[in-house]
Amino acid sequence: MVVSCAVVLAAVALALAPLQAALVERWFSAGVYPRVQRGLTPLSNLVPVAWLDIVSVAAAAWLSWTWWLALRPDATPRPRRVASAARRTAVFASAAYLAFLLLWGLNYRRIPMTERLVLQGGKPATEAVLALGRDVAGRLNGLYAAAHNAGWPEAPWRDARLRASFALVQRQLADAPPAVPGRLKRTLFGPVFRWTGVDGMVNPFGLEVLANPDLLPFEVPFVVAHEWAHLAGYADESEANFAGWLTCLGADPGSQYSGWLYLYWQIAGELPRDERAALGHALTAGPRADLAAIAARVRRGDLPMLRRASWKLYDSYLKANRVEEGVRSYGAVVTLILRARFEDGWRPVRRAGR
Repeated sequence: MVVSCAVVLAAVALALAPLQAALVERWFSAGVYPRVQRGLTPLSNLVPVAWLDIVSVAAAAWLSWTWWLALRPDATPRPRRVASAARRTAVFASAAYLAFLLLWGLNYRRIPMTERLVLQGGKPATEAVLALGRDVAGRLNGLYAAAHNAGWPEAPWRDARLRASFALVQRQLADAPPAVPGRLKRTLFGPVFRWTGVDGMVNPFGLEVLANPDLLPFEVPFVVAHEWAHLAGYADESEANFAGWLTCLGADPGSQYSGWLYLYWQIAGELPRDERAALGHALTAGPRADLAAIAARVRRGDLPMLRRASWKLYDSYLKANRVEEGVRSYGAVVTLILRARFEDGWRPVRRAGR
């Protein structure tokens, strides 16, 4: 009973405690977490099976058994059994939350990228977003032939140039030990990804990368780089998008194309309808066809009601983890790119001491 109470109280305390970002950065994000990640992810990479599937099935079986025992006809009074099951469930949920925080989740409370980088100006105007969109369209037009002629590897997590670029980006953004890239895995939750429009995720309990099974080849490099950024401790979606985009830019033409394609999609979503239509005219037929293929892929598996419900739940999850913008943090990467100061080769400039 004492241990159970301690677990629940510890979970509540960590959920509510106003931890200092500098302390989390130094002790966890640049201290404990990299060592955990460099131990767990290589083990996960050894097998194609998703650890999250095994853990989820085991957890569902345990909860089902616990509540079946509590609700079935029995000589023991049912209220007593229900109270016992509720207590055990609360301890289980608290232990799972503590594991989430200590294995990965505390990265939500590290020093944000906006305080880590040298930024210029305030929120960019529509004209600045549109100008960036035109630049992105030009890069897509220029890279299309080389990217498609070279093709995309079937196992991008083994791609030497993408891995090298990921390591370089990590050194540019923080002083923490570099993260180990994760193997892209299929999962039992693949249909859910398809129905809700999710491209991928990191399993916080096994530090492995899971992907939507319907991703098109030219989408995969950016999704991989984005999830690797999560493995590197960038829990915030805009920060993972920023690091993933930079990773793609430092790799081969196929990965560069994937990164710019992602950014075009993101920018188009930020613009009013007329400006978005004008930007579309700047694309040649090839990139336009790829974007249409992505839109068709998303529509094929989309279940609107489930997608809206899941993203509303995810928005609440992000806000509960101190990401005030919620799911809008995905789009915040455009502001970050426009405000960040870069040196040659898209190298972001960090603030002194950060």
